Amino acid sequence: MLTATTDILDAAVRGGHGVGAFNVVQLEHAYALVEGAERAGTALVLQISENCARYHGSLAPLVLAALAVAADAPVPVAVHLDHIQSPELVERGLDLGVASVMFDASADPYAENVARTREIARRCHERGVGVEAELGEVGGKDGVHAPGARTDPAEAAAYVAATGVDALAVAVGSSHAMRTRDAVLDFDRIAELRAAVAVPLVLHGASGVPDADLARAVRAGLTKVNISTHLNAAFTGAARAALAADPALVDPREYLGPARAAVATEAARLLGVLDAVPAGAVRKRETR
Repeated sequence: MLTATTDILDAAVRGGHGVGAFNVVQLEHAYALVEGAERAGTALVLQISENCARYHGSLAPLVLAALAVAADAPVPVAVHLDHIQSPELVERGLDLGVASVMFDASADPYAENVARTREIARRCHERGVGVEAELGEVGGKDGVHAPGARTDPAEAAAYVAATGVDALAVAVGSSHAMRTRDAVLDFDRIAELRAAVAVPLVLHGASGVPDADLARAVRAGLTKVNISTHLNAAFTGAARAALAADPALVDPREYLGPARAAVATEAARLLGVLDAVPAGAVRKRETR
C-alpha cells in the first residue's frame, strides 16, 4: 500500500526500528524489493535516484511503475527520490506523486546549501511531501561520505533547524558504491548525532557495512538505511550464473527471474538485520 515516508520513519522511531531504503534501477528491482518486504512483514522505502532517471531518459516511467508496484503491496511502501540535485526534477517528482525527496546540495557551501534546501523543503511541505537532506563536509574533496568525513553534531542540529528538513543523512564512516563490506562506522559519533538532532538520521552507503554493524547502527540511533550496490551485486550475480549455466538462453525472463528472486531473498534478510519497522506498526495514510 502506498504510504508516506514520514509515517514509516515515525513508526520506526517510536519502536526503535530501522527502515530499509533500497534503490530501484528497473522494474524487476521494484518487484523484488517489495516481495522481500512482504516476506519480512515490514515497511519499505523504494528509492529512485537522479542518476537512474538520467539513465532512463525520464523520471516518469520508473516512478509511475514503482508507485503501481507499491500500491499493490500488502505492506506499507513509500516511493522516494534519492540524491536529487535538480529543483526541476523535484517538481516533476511532486507532480508524479512521490512520498519524499532527498535533495542533495551537500557539495555547496554551507550557507547556499541551507538556502536551497530550505526552499525545497518549503515547496515539498506545501504538497505534503517529506524532505531528506545531507550536510556536506566543508572543503571535503570527496564529499560528505568519504570514509574519513564526519558530520558535526552541533552543525547538524543548526542545519535541521534552519532548513526544516524531515530527515538528515549523516557521515559516520560509510561510503557510496562499496563492493566490500568492511566500512568502519563511528558509533560514538552516531550517539552524539542522535542526542543532538531532532529528526531521523539516515545512513547512506550502507552496502559497505557488515551485518552486525548495521544492526548496531540502528540500535545506536540511525533510522533509515540506504542500500543499493549490495543488492545490485546479488541481482547481477544471479543473472550471470543463469547465463553461464545455459549459453543458449535468449528469453530475458530466464535470467531476470533468478536475479529478481536473489534480490527478494537478500532484501528480506537485510530487513531482518535492520529490525525493520513491522508493517502493522505504520499508521497508514495515502501519500497524496
